[in-house]
Amino acid sequence: MTTPPTPSVPQPASSPEAPKSKKALKKIGGIVVAIVVAVALKLGLPYLTGDAPVHAKVGECVVVTGAENDPKVDTADCSSGKADLYKVEKVFEDTFDLEKCGAELSALAQQLDSDKFVLCLSEVKK
Repeated sequence: MTTPPTPSVPQPASSPEAPKSKKALKKIGGIVVAIVVAVALKLGLPYLTGDAPVHAKVGECVVVTGAENDPKVDTADCSSGKADLYKVEKVFEDTFDLEKCGAELSALAQQLDSDKFVLCLSEVKK
């Protein structure tokens, strides 16, 4: 006696679009992750490393270090006697106009996030 042939079970046809859509999703996901990391580094790194500009208030003292085209400003105790110690005499918001400080004060333009401002400084005598 012969065994009848086993009926073949139809296999679902593999869709050629399934692998393409998975690859596209992975690619888009990778791009989104890269953008998020870049933005986080751009916005967060200065705060993590302490390189964020200081928005000092009138009456506070600051220490100014670094290159003239990229100064670093940190608040300091006015009686500390540190080198490059300045007292904030005026603050002008929403501008980079250094002329607002006049000739008698040193001017330092800073930007903190979207805020821009000018610190008018006088040197603290030692």
